[in-house]
Order: sequence, then structure tokens, then C-alpha cells
Amino acid sequence: MARHSGEIVFVYVVARDFGFAPNPFHGFCTLACCKPRIRSTAKVGDWVFGVAGGDLATPGHCIFGMRVTETLSFDEYWLDPRFEVKKPRRNGSRVMMLGDNIYHRQDVDAEWRQEDSHHSRPDGSPDASNIATDTQANRVLVSQHFTYFGASAPSIPGIVLNAIGYSNGRNHRRFSALVAQPLLSWFQEESRRADGPVVGDPFQFRRSAARFSSGSNKITDEVVEPLMP
Repeated sequence: MARHSGEIVFVYVVARDFGFAPNPFHGFCTLACCKPRIRSTAKVGDWVFGVAGGDLATPGHCIFGMRVTETLSFDEYWLDPRFEVKKPRRNGSRVMMLGDNIYHRQDVDAEWRQEDSHHSRPDGSPDASNIATDTQANRVLVSQHFTYFGASAPSIPGIVLNAIGYSNGRNHRRFSALVAQPLLSWFQEESRRADGPVVGDPFQFRRSAARFSSGSNKITDEVVEPLMP
């Protein structure tokens, strides 16, 4: 895998893993919500890794890795027919419920519209706190070069984490591709052993009907049965 001197590797702790952010379904891994600082900065060719927080697994497990192959604005994402399938349908399957294609507006001066989604209020109305957080960066990261491990997340060897100087913490860390070479090499080998780009279900996939609000930092479950797994 070719490396370029300008490539950056972003690593952050995934506190919640529903299959919403990132959304690894339908052949693309997309980061369209949460993590506005990474979304505003990452360029095509850069890498984004998510490692499990303590509420999901033992810290140091790799939930996903993606190489950014495209960036889009929210409106470009909304209007692109490739990503129509990522618009949420809250009465659909678990995958449909967790669609991340949720923001659009009529023109550049209009307020953002938030679709009924994982980031909406329990009654489906817009959640102002999530809108404020998500739209800090009008940018969606798209990858066709990714492996999403989800609940099958493998443990990144301590020797790899020590080699790049990484430990779990708040916000994100960024490394040059050269410094992060041990992580990239390990990930490439794990990906080769995988059956496909999506290895396991998200850790919290069974709670697909839940909503999350950044304002309260709480997950609210709903008693809703999806149509199919």
C-alpha cells in the first residue's frame, strides 16, 4: 500500500457503536455525524481509526479503520443517488433505522433540516444539540477502502500502540502515516484475514431504535421492533 508524506492518520475513541457514526453499510463507510474536528480536517488519502472505549470493550480494540476516498458536503451527500439508501427509515430494518444521511437545507442561508434519525429526539423531532454539534463541519467522509470489525473488534497489540505512542483519551490523536506505519501494517494484515469489509455487527446494534442526544449525553431507548435484522 503506497504511502504519501502528507497522509495523516486520525485515531479516536468510539464511545458508542450503533452503526450510525461511522455507518459501515451499503458498501461505503461514512462518517457524517459526530467528530466535527476530524470531518473538517481529514482529506482524501488520510486514515481514520476508531478504537473502543471502556463501555464497549477493553480499550485498544479496533472497531474500524477507513481510508478517506471522497469528501462531500451534507447537501451533496443528501442529493447523491448512491447514498439514498443511507437516509434513515425508522420503521425499517436495523440498518435502515441507523442511516446517517440526515442533514440538508434548501439553500446556503437556510437552517439545517434534521431527518428523523438516531440523532433526533425520542418523538422524532429535531435535536438542537446534535444539530449544533454535527453541523460544525459541513463535511461527510466517505470510504470504499475500509474494514469495520464492530463487536468482533480485534485487540491492537500493545507493541503497536506503544510504537506510535497512542493511549486512549479524550478527543482524537493525529499521526503522520510514517509514524503510524505499525498501526497501518497491522490493520492491513487484519483486513486481509477478514471475509469482507463488514466483519461483525455494531456493539449496540440491538439497540438500533435508541436515540442519542449530545446535550444530555444520554441514550434513550425506544420500544420499537424493527422489521428484520
